[in-house]
Amino acid sequence: MTSSPQTGALSHPAHSLLSRAHSPDTAAKIFTDKIRNKPLLLNTTSSADRDKRVLRRHIRLRKQEYYLRKRKPQPLSAKEKRELGVFKLRKEEIKYEIYEGLHRMWVGYMLEVLGYMRDGHVVQGDLGKTITPQSAGSLLASADFHGAEVEVVRCSDAGKVGMKGIVARDTQFTFVIVTRKDEVRVLPKRNTVFRYEIPLPEIGGEQNSEKEGAAEEETIKGEARRQKRSLVFELHGNQFEFRPADRANRKFKWKVTDYL
Repeated sequence: MTSSPQTGALSHPAHSLLSRAHSPDTAAKIFTDKIRNKPLLLNTTSSADRDKRVLRRHIRLRKQEYYLRKRKPQPLSAKEKRELGVFKLRKEEIKYEIYEGLHRMWVGYMLEVLGYMRDGHVVQGDLGKTITPQSAGSLLASADFHGAEVEVVRCSDAGKVGMKGIVARDTQFTFVIVTRKDEVRVLPKRNTVFRYEIPLPEIGGEQNSEKEGAAEEETIKGEARRQKRSLVFELHGNQFEFRPADRANRKFKWKVTDYL
């Protein structure tokens, strides 16, 4: 008669493997001594080991937290920017009066770039200087045109000639402008010539106040001195197909401009 332990041993996979190499009695003895009744020695976990484990975990978490805090976030891809609508102009934002403030800031920025203003104040001694391509060409080419009011004067697409507005986006190949009719227009830079204007500060506007009893000739001269002047430039889009960040440190070369 077979006992219940032996019945359990016969169904154990280890006993079947032992029975292939040993006799039934030897296989049963080895199985009972080495496998079924083998003592399992357990060591009690001391408090010191537990404290060390907690300390290691704390150090690991602190290192991970420091790494995540110091790591720079990856920039968004072009697809992610389109999906998130980063550069999309909402309908309530397409107002010309909103971008007029940006245009005034851009005019002040360009006056500082050209040396007519410094720290927000007009440099009186430099108001009469002449701007030449050699002196200011590189400054104008590397400037930021977000906020500039541009007008298309020549273009391979005759339908775009005469369009005028404030630049809301300056991409590598296009100018996105907002017109006075609160409309968004995309102007390609290729085969297009743009014109923009930079108003100059008044010459001696604060010092040349009219005096009572002055002669008419002196009054006319004072008004002529206070007359507003402006700098007008033309921008060839074929030579301007760069992002604003790429233009900042780029050296431009003189090229032929007889393609239009």
